[in-house]
Amino acid sequence: MKKYHEIGINRLSIGLQSSNDNLLKEIGRIHNYEQFVQTINFARMAGFNNINADAMIGLPNQTIYDIEDTLEKLINLKLNHISVYSLIVEPNTKMEKIIEEGTYKLPDEEMERYMYWYTKRKLEENGYIHYEISNFAKEGYNSKHNMDCWNQKEYIGFGAGASSYENNVRYSNTDCIEEYIKNIENNEETKNVIVEEEQDENSKMSEYMILGLRKIEGVNIKEFTQTFGKSPIHIFNKELKKLVKEGLISVSLNNIKLTKKGLDLANIVWEEFI
Repeated sequence: MKKYHEIGINRLSIGLQSSNDNLLKEIGRIHNYEQFVQTINFARMAGFNNINADAMIGLPNQTIYDIEDTLEKLINLKLNHISVYSLIVEPNTKMEKIIEEGTYKLPDEEMERYMYWYTKRKLEENGYIHYEISNFAKEGYNSKHNMDCWNQKEYIGFGAGASSYENNVRYSNTDCIEEYIKNIENNEETKNVIVEEEQDENSKMSEYMILGLRKIEGVNIKEFTQTFGKSPIHIFNKELKKLVKEGLISVSLNNIKLTKKGLDLANIVWEEFI
């Protein structure tokens, strides 16, 4: 960590997920809460002040009391940034199998949404600004990298499995660490690169809307128009009218953003632009 800090890395993100050690075991994590706190302390000793912690809601067998305990502990650690994500059960995974077998039970949709709104209220009451659908920060500590991603700016990822975005191309590095190192040692770095998408203007505009609608302030209409030379109101007129009618977004002179209902049903909104 000291080496990272010395070479100019100024922000760390550490995945807690839950303060409940039993829950961590059930979802296959290899750490416990005490080890997470140790990691935070080591990071601060190394000189890091800008630290994010990840937490999750909607975990199997998770209760609102688990969420309350996790948030209380993160707030007491005086972190400047907290990210809170809902569990997504990916197909063909161990998690999907044990849920289908009935070994673990997921909270129902109503409870998962209650967890989300409880989290939002709790963090805002403690001075965190909700600036993106899953992200909360103290004043001045919005993640610059995340904001660049949501504003469709370029970035380069280093290391096995890292993602990058350059010249309208999204690509990632191989996630096999042995292969990654071998290719570098053999001066064949290009073999590490996996191209995932080459964007044209239409796909860029659609993605701009999806990413922008992750932000609480939404899509800035003027910035969209400056970027593409066209207004999103004209390009996506049909989609926007439908979403406004359904109460999922609001459109003003300056912004297009999610409503409270839209925050709960964001996936439905994003699907309109795919």
